[in-house]
This record gives sequence, structure tokens and C-alpha cells, in this order.
Amino acid sequence: MDRATAESKPQAQSLRETVYEFLRDRMNQGLLRPGSYLDLNALAEEIGTSRTPLRDALLRLESEGFVEIQNRKGVRVAALTLGSIRDIYEILGGLESVGLRSVAGQIGPDLIAHMEGLNEEMTRALDASDFARYYAANLAFHDAYLDLSTNTELVRRIHILKQRLYDFPRLKGFVPEWERASIIEHQELVESLRRGEVTQAADLLRDVHWSFTHQEPFIRDYYAATVSNGGAPD
Repeated sequence: MDRATAESKPQAQSLRETVYEFLRDRMNQGLLRPGSYLDLNALAEEIGTSRTPLRDALLRLESEGFVEIQNRKGVRVAALTLGSIRDIYEILGGLESVGLRSVAGQIGPDLIAHMEGLNEEMTRALDASDFARYYAANLAFHDAYLDLSTNTELVRRIHILKQRLYDFPRLKGFVPEWERASIIEHQELVESLRRGEVTQAADLLRDVHWSFTHQEPFIRDYYAATVSNGGAPD
């Protein structure tokens, strides 16, 4: 590999990442709406790049479920249906359960106290009707144990799936009853870990916290105005 090629690789990688983050930010803000087709020429001109890094970013977004590349039709921002939410919940339940079991030996009193503090912060945020603050504490609660994992691909996949659920775009409203139910589930998780009952805690994640069937009434309420019934159970 010559010097010019070696020097160009980090720059190209950085450009692909920049284009990816640009598109994700547009989706999060609701500027690229689910179900809409992308004008690739306009996007390339707006970003100030060629089609190659744009194509690379779109391939990554497709692999993560954010867009659909359709032959002869173009690139469409993927719609979030109740069916896809159900699938994501099932995957998250399995991954988080496995992740928690794998780090159980590293969870001590300090971490449990930290998780309990984050759960209390969620309560305060909800009392103040500050959903952004609630959501940040919620993510931090789960990351408290996930960050102990050495399985970086598992943790990366969990984060992407949560972004798919909640940042596509981030909804401004929330369902207080659902948020309070999540706080109760978190506290049950904390208590199980405090007693050393890792299996019970992991099962709670899989069979309750990330169970589509258990959470379906709240899910339908939260996403009522933004998702279709495509692929969802009756």
C-alpha cells in the first residue's frame, strides 16, 4: 500500500461516519420521515460529498434497519410497525438477559446503589414531566450493567435497537403509566440483584420488561399516531 492510499483511508472512513451521523440526525429530528424515499442527489449536494460515502452510509443504515434499499425504486426510510416493534422487543429481551447473566459476578453493592439512584432520578424526572431527563436516566440504568460486558457487539446491537425504537424520531409525548410501570420493574430488578437472584433478574428483563405481550397496551398507546398495524398480531 503506497503512502497516499494509507493516508486517504482514515479520511474516507471519517467521511463515511460523518455522512452516517448526518442521516441519523435527520431521522431523529423527523426531517427524513419513515416511509419516504430519499433524494440521493439532493442529499449528496447538501452534504457536499460524492455518492460513494453516501452509499456506504446507506448500506450501514440498511443493515441496522433504518432504511430499505429497493431495486429500481430507490432508498426508503423504514417504517416502524407494531410487528417490527414486537420483533425488536423479543431480541432486546434475549440480548439484555444474556448480557446481565454474563456480568453477574461483577455486580456489587456500589453498582446496585447506583442503579437504584438512577431509578429514583427517573421518578423525579417523571414528576417534573421532563421526558428527556427520564429517558437519559432510563438508558443509564440499563447501561450500568451492560457497560460491564466485554461483548461489544452485543452492547452495540442493543443500543442500535433502542435507537430504532425511540429515536426514529424521538416522540415528544409519553405515557406516564408506562413510565411508572417501568420504574417498578427496575426496582424489582434491583431487589433481585441485591438478593443475588440473577436468574430471576434476567428472566424479569426477558419475560416482563422487554416482553411485547406484557407491554403491548402501553406500546399501542405510545406509538398510536406513528406506526401502522403491518405485521402486528391482532
